[in-house]
Amino acid sequence: MSKDNIIKLIQPGNVADQRTEILRNGARALLAQAVEAEVADFLGKHADLKTADGHQRVVRHGHLPEREVMTGIGPVAVRQPRVRDREAGATDPDRIRFSPSILPPYMRRSKSIETLLPILYLKGISTGDFSEALAALLGKDAAGLSASAIGRLKDGWLDEHTAWPRRDLSAKRYVYIWADGIHLEARLEDEKRCILVLIGATSEGRKELVGFTDGARESAQDWRDLLLELKRRGLDVPPRLAIADGALGFWKAAGEVWPKTREQRCWVHKSANVIAKLPKSQQPKAKRALQEIWMAETKPPPSWRSTPSSRATRPNTRRLPTA
Repeated sequence: MSKDNIIKLIQPGNVADQRTEILRNGARALLAQAVEAEVADFLGKHADLKTADGHQRVVRHGHLPEREVMTGIGPVAVRQPRVRDREAGATDPDRIRFSPSILPPYMRRSKSIETLLPILYLKGISTGDFSEALAALLGKDAAGLSASAIGRLKDGWLDEHTAWPRRDLSAKRYVYIWADGIHLEARLEDEKRCILVLIGATSEGRKELVGFTDGARESAQDWRDLLLELKRRGLDVPPRLAIADGALGFWKAAGEVWPKTREQRCWVHKSANVIAKLPKSQQPKAKRALQEIWMAETKPPPSWRSTPSSRATRPNTRRLPTA
């Protein structure tokens, strides 16, 4: 019997997926090209440097051992090129070092997997069940994700959670602040508790998570404690505008802590409240009409604001941030 007609049977518990293998091979090729391009760019920047005898100072020096990086389509094998500075020794502080950004040293998991793990934990998957769950998602070769590995990751998450609320905010300036209470059931003993979240926008337009805490409800006291904690950590400049839903607790606390900050009801919440009162057949049209209001580039014409009655019936169409 020749080797040409030998068919490898699928073992019990394994799933053969040609499309996944095609994607994985394509990802391996693209990653290899990106890594090679990064090295070539680094060598190009140092091409003018020469050794004392006139040779190229910074050159390629083989590859590091192959390693697997766990990705959303399973493990992908990669090899990182190595770079050598001929003019300096290994311990020389002036040695030119190549620090890859695409494939950092000791990287074993892609960012998507790093994000997936805490989400699965919050959804209630126990430490001992991670291997089985990830094997179903990523394949049987999901290495390095054992119960002990997940335990170490969980300890790291707890350390980050402890350090994050203590960070210094004295250099931060936020133009807008969005506030909302998010009710979660994951990993919370009391289903009535919620997470109070503040998101800020800098003057450059970058959004950042400013603060969050868990509270028994969206009470003024809970919001006040969070805002005062931010001030204690250096956030002395109040935002120009605060956006939130119709819950009164935040507005009362914000009025006390940030008395000069302007207030705006969140258009997303307001639109949802209006649309919920309409028949389903009219909701798409109403949603588009409401979007045209808050997306308008200019204020309404003066005739709309000429009388008290018109002010009561015509919405303000100033374009302001939304949640």
